[in-house]
Amino acid sequence: MTNEVLFVLSLGLFYTVLLTWGFMVLPGERWQVLASVPSYKTGGGNWKGLNLTFYGFFIACSYTLATAVMFVLFGAELVPIRAIVIVFAMMGLVCIPASRWIAAVVEKKSHTLTVGGAAFVGTIAAPWAVWLANGLFGRLMQFDLNVATALATFAIAYAFGEGTGRLACISFGCCYGKPLDQCRPLVRRLFRRFHFVFMGKTKKIAYASGLDGEPVIPVQAITSVIYITAALAGVWLFLANRPVAAFLVTAGVTQVWRFLSEFLRADHRGAGQLSAYQWMSLISLGYVLACGAVLPGPSGQMTPDIAQGLTAIWVPAVLLFLQLVWAGMFLLTGRSAVTGSVISLHVVEDRT
Repeated sequence: MTNEVLFVLSLGLFYTVLLTWGFMVLPGERWQVLASVPSYKTGGGNWKGLNLTFYGFFIACSYTLATAVMFVLFGAELVPIRAIVIVFAMMGLVCIPASRWIAAVVEKKSHTLTVGGAAFVGTIAAPWAVWLANGLFGRLMQFDLNVATALATFAIAYAFGEGTGRLACISFGCCYGKPLDQCRPLVRRLFRRFHFVFMGKTKKIAYASGLDGEPVIPVQAITSVIYITAALAGVWLFLANRPVAAFLVTAGVTQVWRFLSEFLRADHRGAGQLSAYQWMSLISLGYVLACGAVLPGPSGQMTPDIAQGLTAIWVPAVLLFLQLVWAGMFLLTGRSAVTGSVISLHVVEDRT
């Protein structure tokens, strides 16, 4: 068994366990708030609490994992770490603000993030970010990123990241599917056994649509499975030295499903027969196909080495960078702006 096959199979096994666990437990009320931190004291002697959420935990994990995948795949192509960090920073400066701005424009909510909006902006910006990185820093720092390799890496990392990040949506109860009793008989039969029932009045599905306790289409779970499967296929193609095919398969599958999944969702997605996110998906899909048509293949004959790629993250500077990514994303997304808590502290008398 080759290293490449073992790597893909190991990832597949890891995600089989993780997603199975997540689908089973995360719709429950227990899995929304990770911790409540006392913020300030109220007049009654209790504390006003700041809720730290599992949503933020899984989002931070998804970004960190996507970043780690990017380091591994670039490392397999012997791309220097400095080039990876520069491109990552350029993409982050564009995509992270876009996730809030597009959500505010489309969904009219200032405390919401949209991965779909960030993915749209990132898809459009990716080849230009690589071009700018090569032009502004390549000669000085002695690197020249191959555009096809970079786009394939971005697409695979994004698919892993969003496939993992949908666990955050299940925990928070957002991005939810239509209730089964409002679906056609065929859909009801299809999801009769495999559906989600979200519990808890603080989940978004409860306060936004009143669908807590109702069986709904598990659209987040379907998205996770499709995205992770596409990412695994992309990794296999990438390691077989077929970056253009890896990019087209991964980006194409994710954008097609993003368009189709909108028909299964019940949360507000903007006005119109097709949502703004569906139009973004169609534009992104066309852009992906156009890029695939003009991208050259790998410039050399060297096949990516996954063993070399794995050593790329086992560097103190990279490990510290990944920790900073996790901490930054948790601070950005893990502090709940839509839920509150009251904390009462007391002494346990029989233990004093």
